[in-house]
Amino acid sequence: MTIENIIKRSRSYRRFDERHKVDEATLKEFVDLARLSPSAANSQPLKYVLSFDASKNDLIFPALTWAGYLKDWAGPEKGERPSAYVVILGDKDISKSFEYDAGIASQSILLGAVEKGLGGCILGSINRDLLRKNLNIPQQYDVLLVIALGKPKENVVLVEAKEDIKYFRDKNGIHHVPKRPLKEIIL
Repeated sequence: MTIENIIKRSRSYRRFDERHKVDEATLKEFVDLARLSPSAANSQPLKYVLSFDASKNDLIFPALTWAGYLKDWAGPEKGERPSAYVVILGDKDISKSFEYDAGIASQSILLGAVEKGLGGCILGSINRDLLRKNLNIPQQYDVLLVIALGKPKENVVLVEAKEDIKYFRDKNGIHHVPKRPLKEIIL
């Protein structure tokens, strides 16, 4: 599979086959990809919380907000929820700036997921206080992002953006993601 194909398949999936489990070893492989990725000033300030069992997943799910453009959808139902999560934290004892590292690490994790036939969604809309409480995350760490992972249970297609870039679902439940044309983004 070419890198272009991997990137095209790396979508923000929000519905999963919850019966398909993602194990700890696979999550560690994904975090190792993030570990090997570039880091600003090579400071490597990120830490990770892994979740692959239902009870811990149930502590993470209520802290997340799904698909802001889909106003009539509160998020995945039981059976369509992620099988695993990677919570990305910034260690304030190492650095005060994590944004670039978190983005690079997240993309590396998602590309690794696609390579293994999985999919994910990077979530930044998080009730951080609730997540910190539910997972007992010390104050030394900023909660940056949560990556939901699993076997995708939805079809996501790329379409060329006309004027609106908001993603949407059609009457058949197919998720459409408008992308600006290349000629529009190169100045």
